[in-house]
Amino acid sequence: MKSKVLILFLLMLSSLANAQVKFEAEVSKNRLGINERLRVDFIMNQDGDNFNPPSFSGFTVVGGPNQAVSNSYNNGQRSYSKTYSYFLAPKERGKLRIGQAEITINGEVYKTVPLTVEVTAAVDVPTDGDNSEYVASENLHLVAEISDTSPFINEAITVVYKLYVSQRVNVSDWRQLDNPKFSDFWSQNIDIRRLQVENGEYQGEPYRYVVLRKTVLYPQKTGELDIEPLTLNVSVEVPGNRRDIFGNRFYETVEKVVAAGNRTINVKPLPQEGKPAGFTGAVGKNLNLRVTTDKSELRATESLEAKVEVSGQANLKLFDLPPLTVPASMEKYEPQYTENVNTNLYGMQGSIANTYTLVPQAKGKYPIPSVSFSYFDLNTETYKTLTSEEIMLDVNAAPAGAVSPSRNDRAAVAQQVPTATNQFRYIKLNANLRPVGKEPFFNSALFWSLFLLPVVFIPLAIFFGKKREAIAGDVRGNRIKKANKLARKYLSEARKNLGDQEKFYDSMERALHNYLKAKLHIQTSEMSKERIQELLVTRGVGATTVADFKDLLRNCEFARYTPASNVAMKQDYDKAVQVISEIDKQV
Repeated sequence: MKSKVLILFLLMLSSLANAQVKFEAEVSKNRLGINERLRVDFIMNQDGDNFNPPSFSGFTVVGGPNQAVSNSYNNGQRSYSKTYSYFLAPKERGKLRIGQAEITINGEVYKTVPLTVEVTAAVDVPTDGDNSEYVASENLHLVAEISDTSPFINEAITVVYKLYVSQRVNVSDWRQLDNPKFSDFWSQNIDIRRLQVENGEYQGEPYRYVVLRKTVLYPQKTGELDIEPLTLNVSVEVPGNRRDIFGNRFYETVEKVVAAGNRTINVKPLPQEGKPAGFTGAVGKNLNLRVTTDKSELRATESLEAKVEVSGQANLKLFDLPPLTVPASMEKYEPQYTENVNTNLYGMQGSIANTYTLVPQAKGKYPIPSVSFSYFDLNTETYKTLTSEEIMLDVNAAPAGAVSPSRNDRAAVAQQVPTATNQFRYIKLNANLRPVGKEPFFNSALFWSLFLLPVVFIPLAIFFGKKREAIAGDVRGNRIKKANKLARKYLSEARKNLGDQEKFYDSMERALHNYLKAKLHIQTSEMSKERIQELLVTRGVGATTVADFKDLLRNCEFARYTPASNVAMKQDYDKAVQVISEIDKQV
C-alpha cells in the first residue's frame, strides 16, 4: 500500500514539473525585406536533450545555432533559461512558415508553435535582426495624435505628442532637437507640469508612453496644410549580446533620433450658403452675447459704461466683436478690450468684451439699439445670429453749474464751476511767520556748514559715480554676481520645499544651472551633460565630483517620472551642498 502511495506521489510531482515546462519560438520581426535578416530564438525554461530545429525551408541559415544559458536565483528561487538562436536570410518573397522545433525534457518531447513571417520587396536600408540600432528603432516610437484631420477653418484641433517605449528596452535620457513650426496656424502650447509614465498599446502590443507636448491649433487657411514633426534624440538601453556569469545580458546605450513624422490635415472652408453679412470669422459652440450698462438712470454730462461681451467655446482671440451704436447726442469713446480666456485640449474657452464710456449731453430718453453677432456653430454646422435687447437710459437734467463737454475737449465731463463768493477761501491770510534765530545767520556755524557742504559732497559724488560706472560696465562680473545670487536663492527655496517633490527638484535644478552659469560662464543653451562634463574636467574638477554633479541633474530629471521619498530629497539636498562646496575648492 505504501509503495502505491509513493508511486502515485512521484507521478503527481512528475506531472506538475511537466506542466511547468515552457518551450517557445520567437522572431525578431514579423515582416522583413528580402534583403534583410531574421533572428529566431527557441527558448526553454528547463534544460533538455536532443534539440531538433525545423528545416527552415524558404530560408538560408547564415548564423547559428548560438546557445545562451541564464541561471539566476531570486529570493531563494531558481530561474533558468536556455536559448538557441538562428539568423536566417529569406530566399523568396511571400509568407514563409517556420516549422516546429523539438526537444526532450524529463523524457517528454515538447514542440514549439509554427510561426509565419511576411517577406516583402527589398528595403532601402536593410537591418540585422540582432543590431542594437534596429532593436532601438523597433521598440521606440514618437507619435503625433491629431484630434481631427478634417476641420473647418478656425476650428480648434489638438496635437498630442506621445513617446511610446516597449517593455524590451529602457529610456535613460532624451532631449529635443527640433521644434515644429506651425505655419498657417494660430497655435498655443498647453503646459504639462509633470511627465507621467502610463501603460497603453501601440499596434496591438503593450507599451509604456509619456505625453511630451500638447498643442492647440486653429487653421488660418483652407486646403491641405502640413504639420511639421517633433524631433528628439533619445538614449535607449538595449539588451546586447554579452552576458554576465549568471547568463544575464548586458545593456548597451544607443543614441536614437526619432521624429513624429509629417502630418497633413485637410482644412474645409466655411459654407457660403446662409452666411450673414456681419460675420467676422467666429467659429465655435454654445456662444452667448450680452450687452449691459452699469447705470440705467443718470444726469446729463455724467458718464456710464456699456459692455458688449461674447462668451463660450470658440476662437475667441481671432474675431472682432460687433460695434455698439448710440444716438448722435451721446458721446462714445474708444472701447477698452478685455479677455478672460483659458486654452485646454478643447480649444479656447471664456469670454471677451469691449467696454465703452458713454456721456449723454442733454436730458431725455436715450435708447441703446440692439446688437447682432453671428458665428458658425460647429454642433449644427450652420450659421447662427445672436441679438441683444434694446436698453433704454433715463437721463435727467444736468446739475447746476455743469459745463457741457465738447468733442474737442473730452476730458471736461461733469465739471463744477466754483462760485465767486468762496473761490479764494483756501488762501491763508495770516502767515504767522516766526524768526529763525535771534543771532544773525551770516558767519554763523550753520552758514559755513551749508557753504562748505557742496565742496565736500562734490568729490564724494565724483568718486562714487566712477565706482558705479565701473560696476555697471563690468557686464561679465554683474552676470556672475546675479547667477550666484540666484543659485543661493534657489538652493534656499529647495530647502524650504523639502517634502514637496515637484517644487523641491524644480528649485534644485535651477540652482545647479545658475551655479554653473556663475562658475563656468556659460549660457543656458550650452548646458548639455556632455558640455558640462567637458568644462568641469577642463577646470580641474575631480572625476568623482563631476559624476556626483551629473547624478544630481539626473535625479532632478527622473523625479518627473518616479516618486521620491523625503529621505531621498534630503540626501539630494545635502549632496548638492557638498558638490558645490567641492567645485568651489577645486576650480
